[in-house]
This record gives sequence, structure tokens and C-alpha cells, in this order.
Amino acid sequence: MASPTLGQLLNNSARGWPDRVAVGTAAGDRKATYRDLHALTRDLAAKLHGLGIGRTDTVAIFSDNSMEFVLALFGVLFLGAAAAPLNPDLAPAEIAARLAAMQAKATIIPGHLYDAFVAAHPAAAGTAWKLTLGSGGSVLHTAAAGFVPAAPTAPSTDQATAGDAAIVMLTAGTTDAPKVVPLTHANLVSSIDGLRTIYRLTPEDATLLVMPLSHGHGLIGALLATLASGGAAWMPRGGRFHASTFWADLAGVGATWYTAVPTIHQILLVRTASDYPKDHPPRLRFIRAASAALAPAVLSDLQTAFAAPVIPAYGMTETAHQAASNPLPADGPVKPASVGVPTGVQIQVTTPDGSRAPAGVTGEIWIRGAAVTAGYRDNPDANAASFTAGWFHTGDLGYTDTDGYLFLTGRIKEIIDRGGEKISPAEVDAVLQAHPKIQDAMSFGVSDAMYGEEIDAAVILRPGQSATEEELKQYCLARLSAFEVPKRFFFMTSFPHTVKGADDRHRLAAALGLPSQRGLS
Repeated sequence: MASPTLGQLLNNSARGWPDRVAVGTAAGDRKATYRDLHALTRDLAAKLHGLGIGRTDTVAIFSDNSMEFVLALFGVLFLGAAAAPLNPDLAPAEIAARLAAMQAKATIIPGHLYDAFVAAHPAAAGTAWKLTLGSGGSVLHTAAAGFVPAAPTAPSTDQATAGDAAIVMLTAGTTDAPKVVPLTHANLVSSIDGLRTIYRLTPEDATLLVMPLSHGHGLIGALLATLASGGAAWMPRGGRFHASTFWADLAGVGATWYTAVPTIHQILLVRTASDYPKDHPPRLRFIRAASAALAPAVLSDLQTAFAAPVIPAYGMTETAHQAASNPLPADGPVKPASVGVPTGVQIQVTTPDGSRAPAGVTGEIWIRGAAVTAGYRDNPDANAASFTAGWFHTGDLGYTDTDGYLFLTGRIKEIIDRGGEKISPAEVDAVLQAHPKIQDAMSFGVSDAMYGEEIDAAVILRPGQSATEEELKQYCLARLSAFEVPKRFFFMTSFPHTVKGADDRHRLAAALGLPSQRGLS
């Protein structure tokens, strides 16, 4: 039987649970059942078809976490076109570069962001389409055609096939120029199946979408996995994460789980005393952590504070978000320092000669399977370097244990070469994050006249704690080789973040006014 498309997954949920809430706002002003979402999607697809959108086209969606985003996504997918999500927090120059790289034919923007988009991108105004959603359904407005009625010749069936590109995303580009990643319906359905299976998602589940839908974590790991399971996906107030309203939103929508980057988890922990509703705690089945390493000490604190198992997971854009995850506690052990076992893909730790590394031996992580993209768009050099016989070379370093659990130890391009001694900053981070006074830590490489590169570290102390540089050096000396001990410590209150909320090691040296590690920006 042919692989389903994302539109067919939505159809299945609409047939199975037509009256259940599919998406809504935590503020309570809007919600749509699966029957509603199915009808709204078909109506918007007809309008887009009337404007000339069809198979092989790419349509950008410039939106925060909103119901308009979900509607635009499935309206585009129904026509066999690809959706290219854009983060509205990016600078105008970055947005313009992404629109060009994604080869977008048009951009759909919810009404509350439309004027700002057009003001920042006057050259794109002719293909900027405003989408609003009211009690009478969706309204699409273009500069050329005004309000767009439904097209009578719109297709009546889903035009997409499993092999069509469904979502076009860009890699994070922290050490290289971003690369365009086309993810097919087959890639995404496979990843979603892995998510649904390992977390046992059902129509009884609900989640609060605090991760941006412009990134795979929020889009695939939260929204699409939920809609494919018949559950409810709720938008936070203001369309983004706000610590001050998080717990009220979570309790108000009856969320059974949420997923976030470690930065968000740490913010919630710091604010536990003031924000967490201890008298009426939410009943969460689990809390998921992905997109960056979660320190085992933070995992333990989260479980204690919020009375729910915390599940670390791992993936990247090229694997349609998830590739590995710890299981739920009832299904197997959660190993706090590990990112878990493969979820629907094959994972191989590979030695420099291309052979499989035995358990306990560190090497580069390679991944292959139905969820993995076939390659980058229009980038033969990157494809030749990153793909071998179906295996994607992640650039991540790690090892597996005898149970098949994967442990990450760093990135190849982040390895610090100190006079020939190789240092993994991720391993130094892990040691520092285990210190009882430290809330978070991030080590990084800086240029050095004698050794070529040297290692420094920045730390965020837990509230009410104090520490000295010498104290931290002695702590590290007891746990690391002397050459791995950071030579300087910087005490900070926050770290620079990537656009998806993960700590950004490569911007840290610049933020501190230090010479950056060679080869990195």
C-alpha cells in the first residue's frame, strides 16, 4: 500500500474524531474541531488554486504559532505544493535570504503580522497574501486581486503524493551557510510514526505548542504528531512561549505533555517558586526535551519539581526532526545522559574508516531510514560530503552502550584542538552542569597564540549561589584531564540563543568580546 501523505493523516483524524478539538488558542477565543479544520483547509486550498498554486510550487508561511499557520500549512499541502515556514523573529535581511533560497512563489501571512511584513519587504508585497480567520471561515487577500473567492475548478482530492516535497526548511547554519532541506510527505509521515509510537500518543492527549512552528521541533515534534494522533494542539497566548502564562495556559487546555528546548525548561525551573501551581498541579504524562543536550541534573530537577518523567530525544532537520528518544518509563529505562534509542531509523556510530564502531567507542553518528531527506536542494558538494549509500553523516559525535542507547559527546566542527590535544566542549559542559551551584554551563574555543586554540567556559549560577573561578577550576581538575579544564570562567545571567531557543556556543565568544575559535563564526 502506498505511503500516506500529511493531508491523508489529517483526513484520517477528521474521519475518526470529527468532533474533537484539533487546534485552538489557550486564550480561549478560537478553536477548530477536526471536521472544521478539514473544511477550512479545503476552502483555502481552493483559493490558493485559484491564484495558481499547484504541485512543485513552494509557498512560504511567515507566522508565529497561530491557527492561521496550521490552516495555511494544510491548504498548501493539499495542492501538492511545499510549505516553507519562516520565523517572524528573524531580521528582514534573513527573511529575504530565506525566501530566495526556498524559491517561494508566494508568502502567506496572518493578518496580525501582514502590515509589518509588507513594510519590511516592499519588493515582496505583490506575492504577500494576507490570511485571516473569522467566524465565517478564512479570508485570503492579495494586493492584486483583493479578497479571493473559492475557485470553482479547485481539485476535489488531495493532489500530493508521498514522494512530493511537503516542507522545505533550512539548516541552522551555526558553522556553515544554511542548506535547503526538502522533506517529503514520506519523510515526515515516517518521523511522525516514530513520535506517535514511542510516546504512545492518542486522541486523549493535548499539548501546548511553545516551540516555534517554523522549526521542526514545534512543527513535527509537537503539532503534526498531535494532529496525526487525533489529539489537541493549543497555541500559547501571544503565539509564543511566555514563562508568566505557561502554567495557566497548560492547565487551561488540559495538556498531557509538552516539548521544549533545555533553555525553556531551565526558565520554568528558575520560576517554579513564583509560577508553578503547586496547589493544583497539572497532570502531565511526560515532558520531552530536544534540540539541545539537557543536563542530567536539570532533568532530575524537572522531574522533582513537575512530577512527570522527562524524556530526552535527538534529531535534526535532515531526519525530519526526530531520530532517537528515550522510551516512556513503562516501556524501558530512561537514561538521563542518553538521547535514547532509534525511532524508526537506523543509527550507526562510525569510525573514521567508515566501519561500525563497537559499543562504548566514540565516532560520527550516521543515520538512514524513511525519515531521512534524500539530500539538500541544489547543493551537490554538500550532498557528496553528507550522504553515503543512504547514510546521512550528522557531524555529531557519540557512542552507543550495550543496550543500544545513544550518547552524544559533541560536534566534529566544535572540537577544540589545543596544541594537538582534542577537547569536546560538550563533555566539559556536562561536567560543569553537574556542579550543585551551576544552573547551566557552556564551554567554547578561543584563539590562542601558544596552543592555537584554548578552552574557556561561561556559567550561570543557580539562584542564591556564589562561586569563584578557582573553585570551578579545582572542581574540573578532579574530573577532567588538565588540558580540558577551562582556563577562564565567565559568570553570566543568560546565554545567546539560536532562533529556535537553543544555547548558541558560536556566538558566546563574540558576546564576551573574545577572539573566536578558528574556522567558526
